[in-house]
Amino acid sequence: MANRPNVLLISTDHWSAELLGAAGHPEIRTPTLDELARSGVRFRNAYSECPVCIPARRTLMTGVSPRSHGDRDFGETMPMPNLPTMAQTFRNAGYQACAVGKLHVYPQRSRIGFDEVILDEEGRTQYGVTDDYEGFLADRGYAGRQFDHGMSNNDYLTRSWHLPEETHATNWATQQMVRTIKRRDPLRPAFWFLSYRHPHPPLVPVDTYLDMYRRTDLRQPASGSWCEGELPYLLQAVRTRAAHIGAAETRAATRAFYALCTHIDHQLRVVVGTLREEGLLDDTAICFTSDHGDMLGRYGMWAKRLFYEPSSNVPMILVGPAGDGRVGHHGVEDRLVGWQDVMPTLLDLAGIETPDSVEGLSMLGTRQREWLYGEVGEGDHATRMVRKGRFKLIYYPAGNVSQLFDLDSDPLETRNLVLSENHREVLDELTGILVSQLYGGDEEWAHEGTLVGRPQRRFRPGPNRGLSSQRGHHWPPPPKTDMKQIEWHNEG
Repeated sequence: MANRPNVLLISTDHWSAELLGAAGHPEIRTPTLDELARSGVRFRNAYSECPVCIPARRTLMTGVSPRSHGDRDFGETMPMPNLPTMAQTFRNAGYQACAVGKLHVYPQRSRIGFDEVILDEEGRTQYGVTDDYEGFLADRGYAGRQFDHGMSNNDYLTRSWHLPEETHATNWATQQMVRTIKRRDPLRPAFWFLSYRHPHPPLVPVDTYLDMYRRTDLRQPASGSWCEGELPYLLQAVRTRAAHIGAAETRAATRAFYALCTHIDHQLRVVVGTLREEGLLDDTAICFTSDHGDMLGRYGMWAKRLFYEPSSNVPMILVGPAGDGRVGHHGVEDRLVGWQDVMPTLLDLAGIETPDSVEGLSMLGTRQREWLYGEVGEGDHATRMVRKGRFKLIYYPAGNVSQLFDLDSDPLETRNLVLSENHREVLDELTGILVSQLYGGDEEWAHEGTLVGRPQRRFRPGPNRGLSSQRGHHWPPPPKTDMKQIEWHNEG
């Protein structure tokens, strides 16, 4: 055990792969993550197989695809599948395993293999649980006040954080992880999972970080020629729900989003500094990633549940323990990886055998996948993806719409090549892969190997009486919500 490294897995929520200085982004400031990328390897082509919170986290913790763990939508009351979890596998190998922040499992206090979970569930009182962050605020004299700023968990209005900076969820998660590291058993290695809730809305950065971007001249989000015609039903819905977000609101939301990212980046310096001062840094492997990204206004769309790059392409930075030549430094990898690959990679770094149930591949191994399948949603709200080489196929069954993008020549996905005769062969190949992966009722979208989809529909918006899952004042605790009343688009 003395020769096995500690492992620190850091996850955020809604952070796209492009939002790193190391990835060439001209506006966002991420000096800590850029330095970690130079100290290890950055995987440019990392994807969330199901870019929405709960299914992605089930993949992360089990190392299997949505098809195997059973959730490709938002199974908020689905227990973790009966599979070995990453935490339990580390524990079985003699590690201490502790999680801090957003776990997003059901029941909320399920530890899924961790020795300890210090929980921040973003005010999900409908499950009947008061989490540890709410308890912290109460101890500081702010009982129930975390959502008194009035911003929603699924909206893009913004204002600055309304309580002292040290009470912000980002600072709280950092300090809890620092305390966890300091309270470790010195005779055993540790697996630490630090899961920040931001930059997921509500967009409430502290003023210090909002001020950093007040004078930044932000680019307008890109659009695409394919946006000009009739859109498939799902994209009609996504754009219609955001139709009220104009140019000024887009700039304000983007500034706040970037501020939340930079805040996390700077707080990671405290975690790394603690590892260094505790004499643990050289003996610790670090992985930074995110469950999915955010469209941030590209093509007039926001949030997740889509397979365009801002939503599905996630950051993946891996720093090995000192002297581990398998990882190296100043590396940029083009291999295609998914969230199912995180578990076998970290176990590989620790010298722990990967459970037979795991479908992912170690990012350090010689085996590489040729293509990756992605899926999210059911019925008319479904979309599917195949990524292979430089090309990506996105499919919408409602309307039977396919989109083909060449990410080398068109990284912003502005030109749909589905009608290009020069790309007929690659379109047929990726379509064949997609058809071969259909299951669970999706088989009806194809006939004799050809995609036929579902009838096109016209999206007609309904009311938004809950203000996109707006939370209220949490003292006394609100009554438990009837889960049947929660609709698919109100996940948070």
